[in-house]
Amino acid sequence: MEPYKNYDNFEGEPIVSAYEIGPDFIKLKFNNGATYLYDYGTTGPDNIEMMKDLAKSGSGLDGFIGDEVRKAYAARLWKRE
Repeated sequence: MEPYKNYDNFEGEPIVSAYEIGPDFIKLKFNNGATYLYDYGTTGPDNIEMMKDLAKSGSGLDGFIGDEVRKAYAARLWKRE
């Protein structure tokens, strides 16, 4: 997984700590240790592509998740620590 830079978080710890991009999915590791899979079928292609762009840019991903996709994930891959 690639570390998420979170250039725009000035208020403390980022929600997302790392990501992995695939052709039709993105996996996100959160700072609590949980990892979730978001995919075209569950989250929607437009949302996935936006999440990929935000992850690569290191900015805006935490807010997008909270505002747009919330719990629209396909699977929880690892439980929280």
